[in-house]
Amino acid sequence: MYESQGRYTEAEPLFLEALDLCKRLLGDNHPHVALSLNNLALLYYSQGRYTEAEPLFLEALDLCKRLLGDNHPHVALSLNNLAYLYRSQGRYTEAEPLYLEALDLRKRLLGDNHPHVATSLNNLAALYESQGRYTEAEPLFLEALDLCKRLLGDNHPHVALSLNNLAYLYQSQGRYTEAEPLYLEALDLYKRLLGDNHPDVALSLNNLAYLYQSQGRYTEAEPRYLEAINIFRERLGENHPNTQTVYRNYLRMLSQLPEAELRQRFPDEVVEMLKPKPPHP
Repeated sequence: MYESQGRYTEAEPLFLEALDLCKRLLGDNHPHVALSLNNLALLYYSQGRYTEAEPLFLEALDLCKRLLGDNHPHVALSLNNLAYLYRSQGRYTEAEPLYLEALDLRKRLLGDNHPHVATSLNNLAALYESQGRYTEAEPLFLEALDLCKRLLGDNHPHVALSLNNLAYLYQSQGRYTEAEPLYLEALDLYKRLLGDNHPDVALSLNNLAYLYQSQGRYTEAEPRYLEAINIFRERLGENHPNTQTVYRNYLRMLSQLPEAELRQRFPDEVVEMLKPKPPHP
């Protein structure tokens, strides 16, 4: 519950206690231990602690395969989680075969019409988007969105995620008028379902702000960047990758404003920092 609310510092001791309890009661080689390892690794991933997350994901995957065999939903979950970490680190060639294996496994075990299949479609599409493989990504995103709506209804966080992903793809292609209503719908859904101060709300605000920035709509972008920064700082801390990403986006937007406007709003040293630097010879 704490993790879903973005309350990561409160969640960590509970996950550690659960892992310790599983190992003491069930031994090191039990599916519940693999599940606890996965949960703790996901928590570390959410905090940007990637080097701590990776060995736990790998251990969970190995444990699932040894205990449950290669053809089990828990193996698909572990493959998906490890691939998600690799994609976040830009390790795309390592992520793709894991995503493909997870998707194939889920379709064979669960059928084509299952929320976990929609998750795998979304993740694979997001990987392709990150690589600029837009024509491969779009049909997967659309299929995932349709599947989520049919299986989960219109009011579910997974629907918001699918809307956000599709909007990001359209933005990457310069299809701004198609992206904006999807971003707005995703943001509204996240706020209604998760509350105003959830990290997923901040991510949505950042994406919408970046869209407005791309269109030169700076007065609409700035308050959304600031709101996203405040949420990320409060929930994830100053040094989390998500917080730093929004900071960079915001500073990049400020650097695009007219110098006269910047000098009205900021001290000279800040303006000098924001001014574009000449290229090195």
